[in-house]
Amino acid sequence: MPLRVGIDLVDVDAVGESLDTHGEQYLARVYTDRELDACRSATGIAVERLAARFAAKEAAMKVLRPSSQDAIPWPSIEVLSAAGGWVSLELGGAAAELAEQAGIEELQLSITHEGTQACAVVIAELRDGCR
Repeated sequence: MPLRVGIDLVDVDAVGESLDTHGEQYLARVYTDRELDACRSATGIAVERLAARFAAKEAAMKVLRPSSQDAIPWPSIEVLSAAGGWVSLELGGAAAELAEQAGIEELQLSITHEGTQACAVVIAELRDGCR
């Protein structure tokens, strides 16, 4: 089965600066309510978790391979958190349409964060005959 791989590395401090500068507007433009719920802690939003989710969205874009004419809103790529601690991707709207056109049958996701860095890897399984 053909595969596509996307990886991205995000600076946690840069995400924190975006949050400080743009606040709720930044959060609404990039993240879904479920993602924000997964990033909340007793002390507020965990910026490193936001950064890991942003890295996942960027890595997903790399496997989706949108053209310059494709408008893929960030919230159409959603990182879901399972009770066991692992994560998965759910695509909606334009992102789901692009995945269907590309022949993407399944997406696998891994995210991590350490210190000032957050990273994500996305692996896409494609239908036979797709590249």
